[in-house]
Amino acid sequence: MNKTLFTYFSATGTTRRVAEKLAQEKQADILEIKPVIPYTNEDINWQDHDSRANREGRDQVEVAMEPLDIRDYDDIYVGFPIWWYTAPRIIFSFFKTHDFSNKTVHLFATSGGSSIQRAQQDLSEAFPQVKIVDAKRY
Repeated sequence: MNKTLFTYFSATGTTRRVAEKLAQEKQADILEIKPVIPYTNEDINWQDHDSRANREGRDQVEVAMEPLDIRDYDDIYVGFPIWWYTAPRIIFSFFKTHDFSNKTVHLFATSGGSSIQRAQQDLSEAFPQVKIVDAKRY
């Protein structure tokens, strides 16, 4: 039996709502990816070059959870908002701390206008061993 897991990071609740809807439609398990230090509105202000999200740039963001036991899942959906045309650093941290061997990964993202293609490309290049099969923006 093919088991599916939806994971997501959401700073404002938008991605959470999409993840909950999609997980319900597929009757899948769902889990939120949370940073150790939650983001505030000021932290994600894209117009402030000194905002936390801008400063994090290429750094790893500590995830506030132990690595998941994903052995029982075949398909894993990873959702996030598009930040500065790519996935937030916490998503890279999530990929880095989990073994996606023999898993099929689907990306989904929320954005007011940015494409998910660069996020898919960046994650595929950073984690070539992960089988990312598709990406969809909501």
